[in-house]
Amino acid sequence: MRRKAKAIAALLLLVVVAVWLRVRLPPVADDDSLLNFVPPSADVRKAAIDETSQLTPELQRYLDPGDDFPPMPKPGPDDWLANNHEGGQTFNEFRQAEPNRPDQQRRVLYLVAMGEITELQIAQLEPLREFTEAYFTLEAKLLPPMPLAEGVVPIRVNPNTQKRQMLATDLMRLLEQQLPDDAFCLLGITLNDLYSGGHLNYVFGQATLRTRVGVFSFARFDPAFFNDPIPADVDTLILRRSCRTLAHEISHMFGMHHCTFFTCVVNGSNSLAESDSRPMHACPVCLRKLQSSIGFNPREREERLLGVYRQLHLDDEAHWTERRLSRLKAD
Repeated sequence: MRRKAKAIAALLLLVVVAVWLRVRLPPVADDDSLLNFVPPSADVRKAAIDETSQLTPELQRYLDPGDDFPPMPKPGPDDWLANNHEGGQTFNEFRQAEPNRPDQQRRVLYLVAMGEITELQIAQLEPLREFTEAYFTLEAKLLPPMPLAEGVVPIRVNPNTQKRQMLATDLMRLLEQQLPDDAFCLLGITLNDLYSGGHLNYVFGQATLRTRVGVFSFARFDPAFFNDPIPADVDTLILRRSCRTLAHEISHMFGMHHCTFFTCVVNGSNSLAESDSRPMHACPVCLRKLQSSIGFNPREREERLLGVYRQLHLDDEAHWTERRLSRLKAD
């Protein structure tokens, strides 16, 4: 009888432990986990662009991936898609979301420096304005610098770098209050490192899909931030990183989610190395989203971008755009 009672007690204990483990242990990742992200097939990428037969012949050529747009590769263990669950956003999903679009009243892209910044650094924002105007084919303007009083934005010390960071979400709340009447969007630019309210210990930038504001930081684009050796082309390196991040964040303000179909400027990035591996250009899926919202002429856009890339000595981007233009014109 005692043996039977002990056996029943042991069984009950196992049940209690099993229930406790079921409650306390994190769930096992299912097959849809992005730890198992599989690069999309050619059919999936084509479907994400959606049917183009009703478009003009020029737009059809413009949105044909050809060999110019490599598919999204399988992520490494530390890459964005290995650590963040994102399924991508097709053109049809973008259209159904009814994103913000420029109109006759709100069609200017504004940039503003936030926090401490010198006159020389303010002057260096002009190339970013020129790039913004060419990339999105809309007028871009610089607003007067926006000083930040002590305590207006939460500040913390990053545990890894031991450097001060500002909370990006609170900076965006300030920007929402400063939106000009004719602004399609307003992007803040700061020299301060940024962090988000989520699990990330830093962000290069952040933007909203609906309220048309965003912010990004120069801080981590300069090798000096990490006490790394300074390359001879450091100014071009910082400019390239800044232009890429600017294009990424403004794309979000057009309602575009992170791209998972091709290597693209709208891909998510988990590190500076991953960000550097992404191109400046948008892929056909994201180009179609932008073109449908803005209505730009594809060839005119690429020709204007080519001129800006040459002027800013962004040679890799200029060469890619030259090849792209030659194929458009040949067709």
